[in-house]
Amino acid sequence: MENLVKNRRNFGIRSRISALFPGILLSTVVSGVALVAERLERWLTGGAWVEALVLAILIGALCRLALRRPAAFDPGIAFSAKYFLEIAIVLLGASVSAAAVTEMGLPLIAAIAVVVGIALIASYAIGRGLGLSRPVALLVACGNSICGNSAIAATAPVIRADAEDVASSIAFTAVLGMLTVLALPVLVPLLGLSATGYGVMAGMTVYAVPQVLAATAPVSALSIQIGTFVKLVRVLMLGPVIFLLSLVSGKARGERPALHRMVPWFILGFLALLMARSVGLVDATLAARMNGLATGLTILSMAALGLGIDLRRVMRAGPRVTAAVILSLGVLVAASYAMVLLLNLATA
Repeated sequence: MENLVKNRRNFGIRSRISALFPGILLSTVVSGVALVAERLERWLTGGAWVEALVLAILIGALCRLALRRPAAFDPGIAFSAKYFLEIAIVLLGASVSAAAVTEMGLPLIAAIAVVVGIALIASYAIGRGLGLSRPVALLVACGNSICGNSAIAATAPVIRADAEDVASSIAFTAVLGMLTVLALPVLVPLLGLSATGYGVMAGMTVYAVPQVLAATAPVSALSIQIGTFVKLVRVLMLGPVIFLLSLVSGKARGERPALHRMVPWFILGFLALLMARSVGLVDATLAARMNGLATGLTILSMAALGLGIDLRRVMRAGPRVTAAVILSLGVLVAASYAMVLLLNLATA
């Protein structure tokens, strides 16, 4: 009997791995093409104007648009986009400079909370002003102000948003997030931003943590560190926001939002490795290896994210949702730049 149970368990594990394999393989191929494209770019121009992280998203999105992808790829793509990314974020904790973060201290954290609050209120007001329903306006506001798709997914059950509202909000946010990653580095010369100032801007305006990596990698390692920290602090705002929405909506009849939705495990892992590096448990050599592995996993997850973006669905999103998301992002960019100026981080 015991052997039968073990055999069934082993068969179940093998079945799950088999289901994931096609999507993981496709994501790996796309990420490999992105790396080759970056090398070719360096060979032709002498530099990587578009990093592999960004190329992986673009190539993945174009593949999704051009090819009829069998459903068999979906589980592995979703797995790659989520879990490889989360592991990469944890590993990045070992490369973050605690000294650089401590130097900015509480004023930065307080400023992040203020800007998130301003963006939430302004985005919701814009959505309602454009005639969006309350649930859609809240989804757009939370996605724009906190962490894109993750915030939308966490907010939806609390405010009882329907599937169509969630799908349109996520679809357009995903594409706009990709476009933001491509356009954001242009602000460095235009606004005269320092590496620190740009890291703060990227962490405050880009929707998802992996997109912060893609937006900051072309600038500097310091921008990556600061941007990642700022973004994770911003993500932590999801917990209080979800809790408040639950209270205001009156949804919770003795229920509470799931803890893992408010504080994702990878944020705790990131902070744990950051502390381990700060106290000397992780040396520079090990941190460099972790950073290299994190980069590889991030490129792989970015390819999967690209493969998961359905441009056709975005095209079907209503013009009011489109306008709300774009205007909300404009408010967030303006508020973030004002924050950088007030903290005297704009220039080196």
